[in-house]
Amino acid sequence: MFGIAASTEKWKWRKEYIDLWWQPGKSRGYVWLDRPTPEPWPADSPPFRISEDTSRFQFTHPNGYRSAIRVSRIVSETFRMGLPDVRWFVMGDDDTVFFTDNLVKVLGKYDHNQYYYIGSNSECAEQNAVHSFHMAYGGGGFAISYPLAKALANVQDECLGRYSALYGSDQRIHACLAELGVPLTKEPGFHQMDVHGSLLGILAAHPLTPLVSLHHLDAVAPVFPSMTRVGALRHLMKAAQADPDRLVQQSICYDRKRKWTVSVSWGYSLQIYSRVLLPRILEYPLETFGFWRGWARFPFVFNTRPLSKDPCENPTVLYMETVLNAGSKQIASSYTTPAGLDKMRCNSTVNNPDEIKRVTVVSDKMYADWTKAPRRHCCDVVSSTKYGMELNIRSCKDGESMSPP
Repeated sequence: MFGIAASTEKWKWRKEYIDLWWQPGKSRGYVWLDRPTPEPWPADSPPFRISEDTSRFQFTHPNGYRSAIRVSRIVSETFRMGLPDVRWFVMGDDDTVFFTDNLVKVLGKYDHNQYYYIGSNSECAEQNAVHSFHMAYGGGGFAISYPLAKALANVQDECLGRYSALYGSDQRIHACLAELGVPLTKEPGFHQMDVHGSLLGILAAHPLTPLVSLHHLDAVAPVFPSMTRVGALRHLMKAAQADPDRLVQQSICYDRKRKWTVSVSWGYSLQIYSRVLLPRILEYPLETFGFWRGWARFPFVFNTRPLSKDPCENPTVLYMETVLNAGSKQIASSYTTPAGLDKMRCNSTVNNPDEIKRVTVVSDKMYADWTKAPRRHCCDVVSSTKYGMELNIRSCKDGESMSPP
């Protein structure tokens, strides 16, 4: 059951994000607004509710917004509607994009009859230091099991009185759940995206876990260059629909003849390096993004790699163009360099992957059991010419190592 925090003022353009993932007749949930909209409500959007009046609650944070109280009560208000057959209450913002097939798989790992609070932190160390390392960040989305939502609804209004000085809605929910003794269960596929710039580095080195959500999409560049933000996300959804388990899962290949390294983020991007890089290094995101605010020597909660000032040291990047069925269980995805992409080209005439125009990746549809130990899939270079490559992604054999040449 989704609870989408929204405001009437921003609804007109934020609804485009919700339309990307909401499935009328299949998805369940409500958009929670501060007041009615002047325009008729779209039939294909989630139904809406108006949040209860929260003027009786005190709010004392000097820089925050009173709406944090309203948003923090969405789970409790949804629970009190008494809707049948609900296992999980999932919170998100109106600029959160969910990958619902993966969300269902992640929540399926847990017993919904137990007290569970599932989500993830901010990518930015400073944000976590200021707000909490133990809190699920609301924009990235989080899930609360039915019995925990029941317990929260019983205590939240009284609990909120003790936390008038907190900044956000997610802090208030975390505070009340802490009083219930329930810790955060972290799932790294929920993405707050407290960054600016391009998400290429993060999504090209995604952890071995399903991609569940993306947030702050107005604050970052379109995930595919030369497209609008919404158009780029719609394009990414094509891959999500074709093979949700494999979406942005990283595989690493080596072109042993040319001593190239290829890193595939399936359904999203492909990076070719003109030298051999070790898997340990490729697991670190390239810093195509900047921190949310402030400054720190180590601003992120994960290792990163700096972009080089020498374009020959940086990878040639191709982006997903098409995803097509290549048989009953196989999928062929193609990756190209978008027309008009502003990129500093490497001027070297020796072993330069900038000449590659298209790469085709063939893979079996991934039916992952995410309750088992994760393992990155193996990758083979099937063919490699001056202007193109064909790769095959497959399950690794027992004991197989994709060792560099």
